[in-house]
Amino acid sequence: MKYIQTEIDGVWLIEPKVFNDARGYFMEAFKEEEFRAHIGDVHFIQDNESKSSFGVLRGLHYQKGECSQAKLVRVLKGKVLDVAIDLRQSSPTFGKYVSVELSEENKRQFFIPRGFAHGFLVLSDEAVFTYKVDNAYAPHAEASIRFNDETIGIEWPIPEEQLLLSEKDGDAVSFKDAEYYK
Repeated sequence: MKYIQTEIDGVWLIEPKVFNDARGYFMEAFKEEEFRAHIGDVHFIQDNESKSSFGVLRGLHYQKGECSQAKLVRVLKGKVLDVAIDLRQSSPTFGKYVSVELSEENKRQFFIPRGFAHGFLVLSDEAVFTYKVDNAYAPHAEASIRFNDETIGIEWPIPEEQLLLSEKDGDAVSFKDAEYYK
């Protein structure tokens, strides 16, 4: 696998080696020893999966305080724009975001450490999205930042009137009203 440090410290793009032949393909999706050597010791405890249709925007979610989660995300079917926003006040990139396209074709993975908000937008007719987390979901610590917050300024490739949001995501707070990490 190829580990590529993004412009935000701690956020990584991972490109697997894919072996194709007449039967299909084979790849290693996760290798703990290699992951630890490049990124560090992250102990994933749960795998999650979602299926969404075109225009679904999930996010920008995070877990507050001690409930923060690191995530290793990828797309099994379809294509998404995946976004991570730095909520670490002590970081030189506080309030900045990085986005990457993840798809079944490129088979890339995106590692987002603790201290970030995360979201994705489905760009294909349908997407199956899977991710590993290193901390259990805690409903009392759940938080969301508005997808179209002007302070962050994410450039979503689909017009806002075509986006499909949950009620919770539609009611998310602005970046200036969010809880940050130290």
